[in-house]
Amino acid sequence: MSTDGRLLGNLSVLVSVVETDNFARAADALGLSPSGVSRAIGRLETRLGVRLLQRTTRSVHLTDEGERLVAQVGPLLSGIEEAALSAAGDAHAVRGRIRVSLDPMFSRLVVAPKLAGFLAAHPQLEIEIVTRDEIGDLIAEGIDVAVRFGVPESSSLVARKLLDTRVLTVAAPVYLAAHGTPRTPKDLAGHDCIQFRDPVTRRPYDWEFHRRGKVTTVDTAGPILVADSATMYGLCVAGAGIAQVLEVSVRDALDDGRLVELFPDYAEETFPLYAFYPSRRHAPPKVRAFVDFCVGLARRA
Repeated sequence: MSTDGRLLGNLSVLVSVVETDNFARAADALGLSPSGVSRAIGRLETRLGVRLLQRTTRSVHLTDEGERLVAQVGPLLSGIEEAALSAAGDAHAVRGRIRVSLDPMFSRLVVAPKLAGFLAAHPQLEIEIVTRDEIGDLIAEGIDVAVRFGVPESSSLVARKLLDTRVLTVAAPVYLAAHGTPRTPKDLAGHDCIQFRDPVTRRPYDWEFHRRGKVTTVDTAGPILVADSATMYGLCVAGAGIAQVLEVSVRDALDDGRLVELFPDYAEETFPLYAFYPSRRHAPPKVRAFVDFCVGLARRA
């Protein structure tokens, strides 16, 4: 079977349909009409003499033959695309539109204050920021890169660890003036501790304190239970109670005195920050630039 431009084009359409799990989204990504995408898949199936996709009204699924084909041609098509970009001089160009999904607190307190400088350094780049706790489906939603705290679950995404940040116990000066300053974790009894809900168990996280390799869990209580870290930060700064937070998100507040770190000798616990992006393709320059930007921000925090 001879290879021509139409065959390569139809194969690219197939890979895009698989990545987006939807004819309409694939059409939008490729600049085609949904009917054009359907015709390209039909031509490819006719040429190969096999059915590649099982279609329903809601989704599409690869047949066994389709899975084998995509597994073989996906990396080859990515290599062709990278070679073409390199030949065109775009291998190191940071430009175009990037859609990023960020942890809400990291976005608000770490990224937002410095984003104007990042865009000034890359004037040909446009950015759309989506903030939420869950990563979601990056491919289906057209997300180029996601940045999240926590150890990643097993998935098809590439996960790049950016850094580890300490877990700190903090309070606002106004709270400490009104309620006193606890000297050890056990002194938290009787204090208003802002509770953070575990999205999996739906129960508040335990308060742990790590010192010299030993972990101590302390029972805490308080009238406020939250489900997002940005709200917890705002409450803590306002003097509503004591909170456990990630150092990277509160470094500025600690430096300017809006928050005070408690129990520095019990702050050996760390939490990782990861960048995630689809594994089928190598990260393009705009993604690498944004990830490097996040690394720089986190390390300075």
